[in-house]
Parts: sequence; structure tokens; C-alpha cells
Amino acid sequence: RWSQAVAISVPVLAAQALLPTVMAPVADITLGTVQAQDKKDQKPAQKTKRTQALNNKVYEKLQKAQEAIEAKNYAEAVSILDAMKNSEKKPLNDYELSNVLNLYAFVYYSKEDYPSALKAYKEITELAEAPDGTKVAALYSLAQLYFVTENFPKAVDSLLEWFKVAPEASKGANQYVLLGQGYYQLKNFDKALFNVNKAVDMYKSKGKVPKENWYGLQRFLYYEKNNYKKVVEILDELLVHYPKKQYWMQMSAMQAELKSDSKQLAAMETAYVQGMLEKEKELINMAYLFLANEVPYKAAKVLDTGIREKKIEPTSKNLELLGNAWRQSQEIKKAIPEMAKAAAKSEKGELWARLGNIYLDNDDFKKAVDAIKKGKKKGGVKRLDTANLVLGMAYYNLKQYDSARKAFNEAKKDKRSENYAKQWIKFMDKELERQKSLEEV
Repeated sequence: RWSQAVAISVPVLAAQALLPTVMAPVADITLGTVQAQDKKDQKPAQKTKRTQALNNKVYEKLQKAQEAIEAKNYAEAVSILDAMKNSEKKPLNDYELSNVLNLYAFVYYSKEDYPSALKAYKEITELAEAPDGTKVAALYSLAQLYFVTENFPKAVDSLLEWFKVAPEASKGANQYVLLGQGYYQLKNFDKALFNVNKAVDMYKSKGKVPKENWYGLQRFLYYEKNNYKKVVEILDELLVHYPKKQYWMQMSAMQAELKSDSKQLAAMETAYVQGMLEKEKELINMAYLFLANEVPYKAAKVLDTGIREKKIEPTSKNLELLGNAWRQSQEIKKAIPEMAKAAAKSEKGELWARLGNIYLDNDDFKKAVDAIKKGKKKGGVKRLDTANLVLGMAYYNLKQYDSARKAFNEAKKDKRSENYAKQWIKFMDKELERQKSLEEV
């Protein structure tokens, strides 16, 4: 079986749980928009909750801070925000403070000061009179930042808290897949799969194509469950929407797991004909697959093309494989020169012995003798008895009977070839007697 000759490396199916880009919301400080958002964010049960006002002077300062942020003048922005937060003349109400903290968080995030950004968002969630929508958004940003800092337990906890308080309309596929990624990081694969599947189904129900990395995580989770049929189904979808080499390779590997040799070959060959297989190992694996499926001619063509295009190094081993592929294809004239080059590059005599056998099959007895003798001289022939049998047969056909007898006598010293060698000696003796009797007539 071909897998015993070459091990196809099963592609890594684990999808890296891609960390989300934190979209730290810069406060929308247009007065009309803020007041409208307040009303929109409030739930029906909270309609009687008093909405705090945004002072005009506070609004102007927030605008200046935001302009400084947009100009990436973070020091000036922080200075303005510090003055607002620490003012003793008129302390900020929770509504105003939530806007200040939101801008603080954005500045800290932009400067990659994640602990300070986390602190700012956390403070927003603790403000009793801050708008519900602002607190919900801050809670989601908090979860995202926990992902960035790889604090996955807190990331999952924050997301679960967000799911409890967020409006249903905001609970989209992205949020479910994010939760799935969090559970993946915590090695809770069942919950991870549940949430990723939900996200994928939500996208499909709207006629949208799920994101590539969603499929990646989904595929890995089914692979962990040894559900290879589901992995193949997902790969089928990936190859429709995101046709890439890695997915053809993985499809081939999965079909091997499912013992579907023809589909395994078909997937790999599809990648090959599209020019996706460029590396030496990939091309050699392609050749082995063709050989395993009894298509030696295609195997030889892959190897021959690869060597000519300098994608496969013409080592002794690779040339031997090419020679064997041509031989199995009954292309003996093409097999011989490749095996000769392989033998010349080999440190051992084994390939010379094999080449001698090919010469014998091709009735080129003189070259068969030369090849076997080179192999024996070089050493390292695995079956000297077989090599001596070939040598004996070549000498016999050259009518060099004494040399043939000597080779057969050497061969019969090995029990594995003893009977066969004796039969050849007996056959040769009878032939010599027949020739002698003809001469006497």
C-alpha cells in the first residue's frame, strides 16, 4: 500500500481563533444624535428613567478631545479629558462621564495600553446613570479587549453578560462566533461548536456566505470529534466559496481517513492540474498516490515534469522512483536511463542490481552483466542471491555457460534461491547436452 511507502502529512485543520479587531466606539457627541440615541437605547421598562443632560461646555470640550484624537494628538486629548474629569467647579454627571471614559478607552486602545482601556470600559459599565446603550457597548468592547489580551475566561464571561443585556437585534452571527472562539480557547469544544454552528446557520439563512475563518474553526472542531464526514462537507463548501490549495490537500487527507482512495486521488489531482502543487514533497506525494491507484504513467509524468522544471531534485531516490514508474507503465526504454542515473548517484550497489534486472527484461544481456557486476563490486546489494540469479541468466543468454554456472552456484548458497538456481543449472545442463548431441550428428 502506498501509505507505507510515503506518509502524507495530514494538514493542520485547527483554525487559529482569530482575535477580533476592537472597534472602540468614539462617542457620538452630536447633541441631537446623543439625545436620540438615549431614547433608542432605553428598553420599554425603563421609559420613565430620567435621561441626564449633556452640558454645552462639556459637549464643546468633548468635541475638541475628539478632534485631537482624529489628529492622533493623544497627549492633547488626554489633557483635555483629564481637565474635564478632575474639574471641581462642576463635576460630570454619569452621562457626561461615560462619554469621557469612552474617549479615554479609545486613546488607550490606540496606544496599545490595554490595561488602561479595560479599566475605562469597566468604569463605564459601573456608572448607574449612564445610558443603557453606552454600557452595553462598553461591555462588548470589554469582552473584545479581553480577547486581545488573551484573558479568555474573562472574555467569555463578559460576552455571556453582554448576551444577557444586549437587544436581540444586536445578537448577530459575529457575536456568536466570537463566543465560539472564546470557548475554543478554553478547550470547551462542544460549546464552541454550538456557537460557531449557530453563527454559520444565521449567515446561511440570510443567503450570505459564512466567513472563511468560521468554516476553519467549525472544521477543526468536527475533526476533533473524528466526524470526518462533516469535515468533508465543510471542505466542499470552502472549495466553492474559498477555493484554495490547502483545502484540496485537506480534502485529500480526509478522504484517506474515510478510506475513499479514488476521492483522495481526485482531490489531490484537482490541485495538481490547477498548478497548486509546487513543493517537491507535494509532487512526490502526488506521484505515490497515482502509483497506489495503479496509474503509473501519470506518476511518471508528474515526476518527469517536476525534475525537468527543477521542482524535484534529481536525487538517486527520486530518479529511482521515476524509473520504477516508467517500468510499471511498460515504458522500459524510458525507465532504463532514469534507473542508470539513479544507480550512478547511489552510494550502494542495490540500484545497479535492480538496473541489471531491467536490462535482462529488455534482453540487453551484456548491460545486465555489467550492471550486476558493478552492484556487487559497490556492495550493499540487499539480495545477492537474486542478483546472482539475474547474472546467471544474463550469462546463459550470452552463451557464457561457465560464468553462468558460477553465478548460479553462488545463488544457490542462499536457501531462498537454492531450488531456483538448481533448476537453472539442470536446465542449462540439458541444453548443453542437446547442443552436444546436435554437433555429433
